Amino acid sequence: MAETYVQARSTDGRKDLRYPAAPEPLTVPVYDNHAHLEISDGIEPLSLGEQLDRAQAVGIAGVVQASGDIESSRWAVDAAASDPRVLAAVAIHPNDAPAYAAEGRLDAAIAVIDELAAHPRTRAIGETGLDYFRTDEPGRPAQHESFEAHIALAKKHGIAMQIHDRDAHDDVLETLRRVGAPERTVFHCFSGDEAMARVAADAGYHLSFAGNVTFKNAQNLRDALQVTPLERILVETDAPFLTPVPLRGRPNAPYLVPITVRFMAAELGMDVDELCTQLAANTLAVYGTFD
Repeated sequence: MAETYVQARSTDGRKDLRYPAAPEPLTVPVYDNHAHLEISDGIEPLSLGEQLDRAQAVGIAGVVQASGDIESSRWAVDAAASDPRVLAAVAIHPNDAPAYAAEGRLDAAIAVIDELAAHPRTRAIGETGLDYFRTDEPGRPAQHESFEAHIALAKKHGIAMQIHDRDAHDDVLETLRRVGAPERTVFHCFSGDEAMARVAADAGYHLSFAGNVTFKNAQNLRDALQVTPLERILVETDAPFLTPVPLRGRPNAPYLVPITVRFMAAELGMDVDELCTQLAANTLAVYGTFD
């Protein structure tokens, strides 16, 4: 069972490293469609089993474990194989692709992702995409090469793709148009605005909203949520990052999804159970069943 953490989250500038109390459980179960449970966080880090038990206790029926390099991708597949509440997503993160390329290992790394994608519990290629915030111009050709290779893998294996898009909206959309997107494409932690949400939804993509939709300075995300068709909306934590208000800065985990779901329901003027039913159906349509 995947219990050894791959890495630890930095504590720099963070004042409260305690995991928050559990929120009120959801009546209708939903899924966290993007988390990084291989990253330890907090004063008392939670094991995979503890994460999943806490999530299940508040109505989070399963988690899609996302990856960013070879080691975390292997961890994700191991976790999914060991617990029916986990599905795996495997990939080389766009910010890691330039380093692999500089070492002459990008093709070999993508070949490993290809092997891991064949596992029956691997249901997505992710996270892949483009990031112009952390990667400067010299590293971007490697990002583009990696992104297109990952798109091809999602198509080859007939599984979904989770996109990481930071400050690269136009180029991500252009790449998807040019090479053709996988049948099930998800913008993980959607970071665009209302106009981009309309374009993405019209193209048949899913938009996944994380805890940052609750942030005061994220009106663009709330505007995007408002115009996204209900059948295209997903929810995630991106744990241990992006903890929703009022817990921002503290460790995030799948068991905190109910906070974001209730916020989204309020923004949409929807009954919470109704939204949960739709979110669950959307998640299963994208990734398949967990059992």
